[in-house]
Amino acid sequence: MPEVLAMDFAEEIETEPAIVLEDLVFARGGRRLVDRLSMTLGPAGVTALMGPNGAGKSLTLRLIAGLIEPDRGQVRFAGGDPAPQEMALVFQKPVLLRRSVRANLDHALKTYGVPRRERAGRLAELLALGQLESLAERPARVLSGGEQQRVAMVRALVAGPRYLLLDEPTVSLDPQATAAIEALVSRAVADGARVILVTHDRGQAQRLADDIRFLHKGRLVEAASAARFFRAPQSAEARAYLAGELLL
Repeated sequence: MPEVLAMDFAEEIETEPAIVLEDLVFARGGRRLVDRLSMTLGPAGVTALMGPNGAGKSLTLRLIAGLIEPDRGQVRFAGGDPAPQEMALVFQKPVLLRRSVRANLDHALKTYGVPRRERAGRLAELLALGQLESLAERPARVLSGGEQQRVAMVRALVAGPRYLLLDEPTVSLDPQATAAIEALVSRAVADGARVILVTHDRGQAQRLADDIRFLHKGRLVEAASAARFFRAPQSAEARAYLAGELLL
Protein backbone atom coordinates (compact mmCIF):
# COMPACT_ATOMS: atom_id res chain seq x y z
CA MET A 1 0.00 0.00 0.00
CA PRO A 2 1.45 3.40 -0.95
CA GLU A 3 2.47 5.53 1.98
CA VAL A 4 -0.14 8.20 1.30
CA LEU A 5 -2.91 5.63 1.62
CA ALA A 6 -1.54 4.07 4.79
CA MET A 7 -1.23 7.46 6.46
CA ASP A 8 -4.78 8.54 5.68
CA PHE A 9 -6.31 5.23 6.65
CA ALA A 10 -4.53 5.43 9.99
CA GLU A 11 -6.25 8.74 10.60
CA GLU A 12 -9.68 7.25 9.81
CA ILE A 13 -9.57 4.11 11.91
CA GLU A 14 -9.58 6.13 15.12
CA THR A 15 -13.38 6.07 14.74
CA GLU A 16 -15.53 3.23 13.46
CA PRO A 17 -15.84 3.48 9.67
CA ALA A 18 -19.23 3.76 8.04
CA ILE A 19 -18.29 1.66 5.01
CA VAL A 20 -15.41 -0.70 4.30
CA LEU A 21 -14.64 -2.02 0.83
CA GLU A 22 -12.49 -5.15 0.94
CA ASP A 23 -10.58 -6.35 -2.13
CA LEU A 24 -13.43 -5.69 -4.57
CA VAL A 25 -13.10 -7.10 -8.05
CA PHE A 26 -15.62 -6.54 -10.85
CA ALA A 27 -14.80 -7.78 -14.34
CA ARG A 28 -16.55 -7.82 -17.68
CA GLY A 29 -15.29 -9.26 -20.95
CA GLY A 30 -12.18 -10.57 -19.26
CA ARG A 31 -11.19 -7.08 -18.09
CA ARG A 32 -11.13 -5.94 -14.49
CA LEU A 33 -13.05 -2.68 -14.26
CA VAL A 34 -12.69 -2.62 -10.48
CA ASP A 35 -9.42 -4.22 -9.49
CA ARG A 36 -8.75 -5.32 -5.89
CA LEU A 37 -10.28 -2.12 -4.57
CA SER A 38 -10.05 -1.63 -0.81
CA MET A 39 -10.93 1.54 1.06
CA THR A 40 -12.40 2.74 4.30
CA LEU A 41 -14.92 5.56 4.57
CA GLY A 42 -15.33 7.36 7.86
CA PRO A 43 -18.60 7.81 9.74
CA ALA A 44 -19.64 11.29 8.59
CA GLY A 45 -19.41 13.93 5.89
CA VAL A 46 -18.87 13.82 2.14
CA THR A 47 -16.38 11.65 0.26
CA ALA A 48 -15.74 12.52 -3.38
CA LEU A 49 -14.71 9.74 -5.73
CA MET A 50 -12.55 11.32 -8.42
CA GLY A 51 -10.49 10.09 -11.33
CA PRO A 52 -10.47 9.97 -15.13
CA ASN A 53 -13.17 8.38 -17.26
CA GLY A 54 -13.06 4.61 -16.89
CA ALA A 55 -11.49 4.74 -13.43
CA GLY A 56 -14.34 2.70 -11.93
CA LYS A 57 -16.01 5.47 -9.93
CA SER A 58 -19.61 4.83 -10.98
CA LEU A 59 -19.13 1.07 -10.74
CA THR A 60 -17.80 1.51 -7.22
CA LEU A 61 -20.91 3.50 -6.32
CA ARG A 62 -23.14 0.74 -7.68
CA LEU A 63 -21.20 -1.91 -5.80
CA ILE A 64 -21.69 0.05 -2.58
CA ALA A 65 -25.41 0.43 -3.33
CA GLY A 66 -25.76 -3.30 -4.03
CA LEU A 67 -27.03 -2.73 -7.58
CA ILE A 68 -24.31 -5.04 -8.87
CA GLU A 69 -22.43 -7.84 -7.15
CA PRO A 70 -18.62 -8.02 -7.06
CA ASP A 71 -16.86 -11.03 -8.51
CA ARG A 72 -14.74 -11.00 -5.39
CA GLY A 73 -14.55 -9.10 -2.12
CA GLN A 74 -17.24 -7.48 -0.03
CA VAL A 75 -18.75 -4.20 1.14
CA ARG A 76 -19.36 -3.92 4.87
CA PHE A 77 -21.45 -1.29 6.66
CA ALA A 78 -21.35 -0.16 10.28
CA GLY A 79 -24.25 -1.82 12.05
CA GLY A 80 -24.88 -4.31 9.24
CA ASP A 81 -26.38 -3.99 5.79
CA PRO A 82 -28.65 -0.95 5.48
CA ALA A 83 -32.38 -1.35 4.95
CA PRO A 84 -33.66 -0.23 1.52
CA GLN A 85 -34.92 3.09 2.88
CA GLU A 86 -31.50 3.81 4.39
CA MET A 87 -29.72 3.84 1.02
CA ALA A 88 -30.51 6.39 -1.71
CA LEU A 89 -28.82 6.69 -5.10
CA VAL A 90 -29.19 9.64 -7.47
CA PHE A 91 -28.00 9.13 -11.02
CA GLN A 92 -26.55 11.52 -13.57
CA LYS A 93 -29.82 11.40 -15.53
CA PRO A 94 -32.88 11.54 -13.27
CA VAL A 95 -35.20 8.53 -13.39
CA LEU A 96 -38.71 9.89 -12.82
CA LEU A 97 -42.22 8.48 -13.12
CA ARG A 98 -44.59 9.69 -15.85
CA ARG A 99 -46.48 11.68 -13.25
CA SER A 100 -46.51 15.14 -11.77
CA VAL A 101 -43.81 16.32 -9.41
CA ARG A 102 -46.29 15.99 -6.54
CA ALA A 103 -47.22 12.44 -7.57
CA ASN A 104 -43.54 11.41 -7.84
CA LEU A 105 -42.90 12.53 -4.29
CA ASP A 106 -46.17 11.09 -2.97
CA HIS A 107 -45.26 7.73 -4.53
CA ALA A 108 -41.94 7.80 -2.67
CA LEU A 109 -43.70 8.59 0.60
CA LYS A 110 -46.04 5.63 0.09
CA THR A 111 -43.16 3.35 -0.90
CA TYR A 112 -41.30 4.15 2.31
CA GLY A 113 -44.37 3.58 4.44
CA VAL A 114 -45.15 7.13 5.56
CA PRO A 115 -48.67 6.97 7.06
CA ARG A 116 -51.40 8.59 4.95
CA ARG A 117 -52.24 11.15 7.65
CA GLU A 118 -48.65 12.43 7.58
CA ARG A 119 -48.15 12.58 3.84
CA ALA A 120 -49.67 15.97 3.11
CA GLY A 121 -47.42 17.67 5.63
CA ARG A 122 -44.33 15.79 4.50
CA LEU A 123 -45.13 16.52 0.87
CA ALA A 124 -45.35 20.22 1.58
CA GLU A 125 -41.99 20.06 3.37
CA LEU A 126 -40.35 18.25 0.47
CA LEU A 127 -41.69 20.67 -2.14
CA ALA A 128 -40.39 23.57 -0.07
CA LEU A 129 -37.03 21.86 0.44
CA GLY A 130 -36.51 21.58 -3.31
CA GLN A 131 -38.13 24.94 -4.09
CA LEU A 132 -40.61 22.99 -6.19
CA GLU A 133 -43.91 24.47 -5.01
CA SER A 134 -44.64 26.24 -8.30
CA LEU A 135 -43.81 23.06 -10.24
CA ALA A 136 -45.83 20.62 -8.13
CA GLU A 137 -48.55 19.91 -10.71
CA ARG A 138 -46.31 19.84 -13.76
CA PRO A 139 -45.30 16.51 -15.36
CA ALA A 140 -41.88 15.71 -13.91
CA ARG A 141 -40.45 14.51 -17.21
CA VAL A 142 -41.04 17.81 -19.04
CA LEU A 143 -39.09 19.89 -16.54
CA SER A 144 -35.64 21.26 -17.27
CA GLY A 145 -32.63 19.11 -16.41
CA GLY A 146 -31.91 21.07 -13.24
CA GLU A 147 -35.54 20.94 -12.11
CA GLN A 148 -35.72 17.19 -12.73
CA GLN A 149 -32.57 16.66 -10.72
CA ARG A 150 -34.03 18.67 -7.82
CA VAL A 151 -37.05 16.35 -7.87
CA ALA A 152 -34.76 13.31 -7.89
CA MET A 153 -32.69 14.69 -5.00
CA VAL A 154 -35.70 15.56 -2.87
CA ARG A 155 -37.24 12.16 -3.58
CA ALA A 156 -34.00 10.53 -2.44
CA LEU A 157 -34.25 12.38 0.87
CA VAL A 158 -37.83 11.26 1.60
CA ALA A 159 -36.82 8.58 4.11
CA GLY A 160 -33.86 10.42 5.63
CA PRO A 161 -31.28 7.95 4.27
CA ARG A 162 -28.15 6.99 6.20
CA TYR A 163 -26.25 6.78 2.93
CA LEU A 164 -26.73 9.12 -0.02
CA LEU A 165 -24.85 8.09 -3.17
CA LEU A 166 -24.59 10.66 -5.96
CA ASP A 167 -23.31 9.85 -9.44
CA GLU A 168 -22.30 13.16 -11.05
CA PRO A 169 -25.63 14.77 -10.10
CA THR A 170 -24.83 18.18 -11.62
CA VAL A 171 -23.15 17.22 -14.90
CA SER A 172 -24.29 19.56 -17.70
CA LEU A 173 -26.27 21.76 -15.30
CA ASP A 174 -25.85 25.52 -15.22
CA PRO A 175 -24.32 27.23 -12.15
CA GLN A 176 -27.70 28.14 -10.62
CA ALA A 177 -29.03 24.57 -10.92
CA THR A 178 -25.73 23.20 -9.61
CA ALA A 179 -25.91 25.48 -6.57
CA ALA A 180 -29.45 24.26 -5.83
CA ILE A 181 -28.34 20.61 -5.91
CA GLU A 182 -25.29 21.34 -3.77
CA ALA A 183 -27.53 23.06 -1.21
CA LEU A 184 -29.59 19.87 -0.99
CA VAL A 185 -26.42 17.82 -0.51
CA SER A 186 -25.36 20.10 2.34
CA ARG A 187 -28.82 19.77 3.89
CA ALA A 188 -28.60 15.98 3.70
CA VAL A 189 -25.23 16.05 5.47
CA ALA A 190 -26.63 18.34 8.17
CA ASP A 191 -29.45 15.81 8.66
CA GLY A 192 -26.91 13.02 9.21
CA ALA A 193 -26.53 11.37 5.80
CA ARG A 194 -23.16 9.89 4.84
CA VAL A 195 -22.61 11.13 1.28
CA ILE A 196 -20.47 9.57 -1.43
CA LEU A 197 -20.21 11.79 -4.49
CA VAL A 198 -18.79 10.91 -7.89
CA THR A 199 -17.67 14.10 -9.58
CA HIS A 200 -15.27 15.39 -12.21
CA ASP A 201 -15.87 18.93 -11.01
CA ARG A 202 -12.87 20.07 -8.99
CA GLY A 203 -14.70 23.14 -7.71
CA GLN A 204 -17.62 21.03 -6.54
CA ALA A 205 -15.32 18.63 -4.72
CA GLN A 206 -13.60 21.56 -3.02
CA ARG A 207 -16.94 23.04 -1.98
CA LEU A 208 -18.57 19.84 -0.71
CA ALA A 209 -16.06 17.12 0.06
CA ASP A 210 -14.33 16.43 3.34
CA ASP A 211 -12.09 13.81 1.77
CA ILE A 212 -11.15 12.44 -1.63
CA ARG A 213 -10.67 8.93 -2.94
CA PHE A 214 -8.82 9.08 -6.26
CA LEU A 215 -9.28 6.06 -8.53
CA HIS A 216 -7.42 5.02 -11.64
CA LYS A 217 -7.89 1.81 -13.64
CA GLY A 218 -10.23 0.45 -11.01
CA ARG A 219 -7.77 0.88 -8.15
CA LEU A 220 -7.45 3.29 -5.28
CA VAL A 221 -4.42 5.45 -5.96
CA GLU A 222 -4.75 8.14 -3.32
CA ALA A 223 -6.83 8.82 -0.21
CA ALA A 224 -6.58 12.20 1.48
CA SER A 225 -8.49 15.03 3.03
CA ALA A 226 -9.89 17.34 0.37
CA ALA A 227 -7.70 20.20 1.55
CA ARG A 228 -4.52 18.16 1.28
CA PHE A 229 -5.47 16.47 -1.98
CA PHE A 230 -5.95 19.74 -3.81
CA ARG A 231 -3.02 21.47 -2.11
CA ALA A 232 -0.43 18.72 -2.49
CA PRO A 233 -1.51 15.49 -4.22
CA GLN A 234 0.94 12.73 -3.43
CA SER A 235 0.52 10.40 -6.40
CA ALA A 236 1.78 11.08 -9.91
CA GLU A 237 -1.65 10.10 -11.28
CA ALA A 238 -3.51 12.62 -9.14
CA ARG A 239 -1.03 15.36 -9.98
CA ALA A 240 -1.45 14.67 -13.68
CA TYR A 241 -5.25 14.59 -13.39
CA LEU A 242 -5.41 17.92 -11.54
CA ALA A 243 -3.07 19.44 -14.11
CA GLY A 244 -5.48 18.48 -16.86
CA GLU A 245 -3.19 15.86 -18.39
CA LEU A 246 -4.53 12.76 -20.13
CA LEU A 247 -4.25 9.63 -17.99
CA LEU A 248 -3.96 6.33 -19.86
